[in-house]
Amino acid sequence: MSHTIREKQKLLNRVRRIKGQVEAIERALVEEQGCIDVLQQITSCRGAMNGLLAVVLEDHIRTHLVDAETHEESAGSATDQLIEVVHSYFK
Repeated sequence: MSHTIREKQKLLNRVRRIKGQVEAIERALVEEQGCIDVLQQITSCRGAMNGLLAVVLEDHIRTHLVDAETHEESAGSATDQLIEVVHSYFK
C-alpha cells in the first residue's frame, strides 16, 4: 500500500475518528444507554468505515487496476464507472 503514503495523514485522521466512534459505542453500552442511541452510533461508525474503505479502494483501483496513461480515454470512463459502482455499494 505504498500509494497510500500520499494520503497517509488523511487516512490516519479517519481511522482516529472511527476509533473515537467505537469507544463511544463502548461507553454507551457500559452506561446502558438506550437502544436507539447505540444503534445510531453503530450506524455512524459503519458509515465511517465504509467511507474509509471506499477511499482506499478507489485509490487502489486508480493506482493498480487501471493503466490510465495507455488507455486514457476509455480507461477513464471504465475507471469512473467502476468507482461509481463501488461508491453506490457502500451507501
